[in-house]
Amino acid sequence: EPVRTPVASRNLYLACNPGATEVPMSDRPQNKQSWPRDVLVIVLALAAFGILLTTAAAVLGVLPAMAQDGEGSQAFLPAIIRAANTPTPTQPATPTATPTSTPGVPPVIDDEYIVLGWNDLGMHCYNRDFKDIAVLPPYNTLWAQVIKRGDPPQIITDTVTVDYSFPDNTYSVGKSNFWDFDVQLFGVDLPPNVGLTGNGMAGEMEAKGTHFAAEGIPLTEFSDSNPTQADPYQLAEVVVTGPGGIQLARSTVVAPVSTEMHCDNCHKDGGVEGIRTGSVEQNILVLHDKENADEYPNGHTGNLMDRRPILCAECHASNALGAPGVQGIPNLSKAMHKKHAGKVQNTTEGCYNCHPGPTTKCLRDVMSSEFNMGCTDCHGSMEQVAKNPNPWLNEPRCDNCHKDPKYAQNNPLFRMSTGHGGIYCEGCHDSTHAIAPSSQGRDAIKFVELQGHGGPIDTCTVCHVTSPGGGSPHDVKTAAD
Repeated sequence: EPVRTPVASRNLYLACNPGATEVPMSDRPQNKQSWPRDVLVIVLALAAFGILLTTAAAVLGVLPAMAQDGEGSQAFLPAIIRAANTPTPTQPATPTATPTSTPGVPPVIDDEYIVLGWNDLGMHCYNRDFKDIAVLPPYNTLWAQVIKRGDPPQIITDTVTVDYSFPDNTYSVGKSNFWDFDVQLFGVDLPPNVGLTGNGMAGEMEAKGTHFAAEGIPLTEFSDSNPTQADPYQLAEVVVTGPGGIQLARSTVVAPVSTEMHCDNCHKDGGVEGIRTGSVEQNILVLHDKENADEYPNGHTGNLMDRRPILCAECHASNALGAPGVQGIPNLSKAMHKKHAGKVQNTTEGCYNCHPGPTTKCLRDVMSSEFNMGCTDCHGSMEQVAKNPNPWLNEPRCDNCHKDPKYAQNNPLFRMSTGHGGIYCEGCHDSTHAIAPSSQGRDAIKFVELQGHGGPIDTCTVCHVTSPGGGSPHDVKTAAD
C-alpha cells in the first residue's frame, strides 16, 4: 500500500527544500529501528550466560553508539538504551543553577570578535510519541550574530563561518521515534538524526543577512550521558571560525526543548467522556472522531483512529509548520484554545496543562520571576488567543507595555526585531519567554562568558573597545553605572 503524503506535509517539505519539485518517497520498512530490539534480546541472553561484554560489544559493532562510549559494563547499558526505539523518561530534572555573576571580578574582554547566540523562541515543543498524533516535530532553531569589536563595532557575516554542536546530545534516533513515522507524517524519508530542513545535531549555520541560523535541528531533551532523564535546557556550542581555520569566538547557548504536554490531565483513561483505550493520544482521537467525523473534509474522510499517525496540521493550519491546512477548518491554535476555553483556568498554571510546565517552567523570564507576570498578562485569555487571526506571526509586542519610543520594535515580532547597531533584540535580551535575567541558571552562561555577570548585555565593552559613554541603548542604568 503506498504511503500517504498529506498535502500539508508535501507543502512543508517543499518549503523547507527550495530546490525540490516533489517529495521523494521510499518503500523502506516503516520502523527504521526495528532490528535493535531483537539484538537487545540476544545480547541480554548472552550476558545471562556469562558472555563477556567485550564480545557483546563486537556483536553490536553496527551500533555507532557503542564505539562512542567508554569501556566495560558502564558503556554497555547506554548503548543498549540507544538501540531501543524510545526510552521511558522520568520527569525533567531541575538543572544545576549556574552563577549569574562573578563577584569582584570585572569582565576582561580582549578578543577581537564575539558571538551572540540564542534560541529563537525560548522553548521548542515536540511530541513524545509519534505513532498516533503529531502536533510538532523535533525542530529547534539557533541564531547568532558575529561582531568584530571596535569603535564602532561591525557585524560580520562574509569572512567567517559559524558552527553549532551539542557536546552531550549528539544523536536523537533512539530518544524519539520520530524517524519511524517521518514518511507517514511528512512524506520524506529522513536519514537518522537529520531534521526536516536537512540539519543534523551538528553543522554549519547559514548566513542570512546580518545573522546566522540553523533551523529545524532535531533536538530532544535527552542528553547522551543520561538518555532516560528529560532535561529541557540542553546546551549548544556555537563556534566562529575565520580564515585558516582559526577559532575567533564561541558561546554556550541554551537550546530549550520539551515534550511536557499534560493532555493526560483531562484525557487519561476514564477522563473526558469516560473513554478508555489505554493511550492518552488514542483517547483524544476517539473523542475527535466522535465529535467531528461527520464534518471531515473531502480527501480527509474516515475515522482518525483508522488513519494513524495523524498530523494535526494536515487539516488545521499551523504557522509554526508553514502548513496551510484545509479551508473552512479553524487553524490549530484557534481550534485548541477555543475548544478548551472555560475548561482550564486563565492562569500560567492553566496554560501549563498543554504548554511545557509545570516541571519545565518554560516561562522563566524577568517579567515572571521579578514582576510576577504570567502568560495571560501578555497573551490574554484563552478566548482572546483563539481570536488571533495569525498565530505565531501576530504576537504580543514589547511596546504594548513599554510605551517610550526607545523601546519600539521595528518588526511585529520581538524575535525578528533589531535595535542598537543592528543587533537583534534577542541577542542582548535573550529569547521570548526567557528574557534576561532568567530564573533558569543555564540561560545566564553565555552572558557570564561575555561580561562576567548575567544578562541582559549591559556592558558597553562587550562590543566596543572603549566605552562610548552617553548611557545604554535604552537610556537605562547599566551594571557599569
